[in-house]
Amino acid sequence: MIVDDEPLAQTNLKLLLRPHREIEIIGEPRSGFEALEEIRNKKPDLVFLDVQMPECDGFDVLEMLGGDVPSAVIFVTAYDQYALKAFEAGALDYLLKPVDDARFRRALSRAQDKIRRHRPTPAGTARLVVKNGGQILFLNSADIDWIGAADYYASLHIGAKTYLVRRSMSELERDLDPAAFCRVHRSAIVNLARVRGLQLNCAGEYEVLLEDGSTLPLSRRYRRRLQAVLSSPTLPRGNLNDP
Repeated sequence: MIVDDEPLAQTNLKLLLRPHREIEIIGEPRSGFEALEEIRNKKPDLVFLDVQMPECDGFDVLEMLGGDVPSAVIFVTAYDQYALKAFEAGALDYLLKPVDDARFRRALSRAQDKIRRHRPTPAGTARLVVKNGGQILFLNSADIDWIGAADYYASLHIGAKTYLVRRSMSELERDLDPAAFCRVHRSAIVNLARVRGLQLNCAGEYEVLLEDGSTLPLSRRYRRRLQAVLSSPTLPRGNLNDP
């Protein structure tokens, strides 16, 4: 899928893709909200995503997609100042317009490799592999209390221990069981079994209250989604306790 509000930019990408007959272009949305709808409905493996678009930008698109983020996202933009933010958001690559053919082929090859490797199970990832000193640990996802963003890493919080993995929050959100984990903030994913409820902080904003008494920030964007998931009758715990 090619997401860009500039027809010429879309045409140029289609020309670069023409020799790759194994690639099928299943959509060409020209705004952020169009992209959200088409990605959710068509579920592409690969998306070429512009940064600056009408209504909402490429970063907003990825954030609002949540667990529906495609296996591979390549940003294509005329602005190099967004590169770091793109990788932090979980992008596989970052191409500058006008796109060089050789550079494009390298990015496409990386995307195809990642798509082939990405084989999530229907119930989500049951275990995560973590390097800890000289050890390689296999952590059960059900043991994780919550996950936080930590620069280029994600921090897995299990009781009093914290483990770092070099994966983006978007990747983890996509791979973990959506019936067990929920994104509550740009920088936080929570195990739903650890959620006691919501509470207001001193600024009048809602926070996620965990069973151990600690709290996590709750973005307004994710609040309704969290409430819906926690109110589901299939969830093996009590309902959301929203003051």
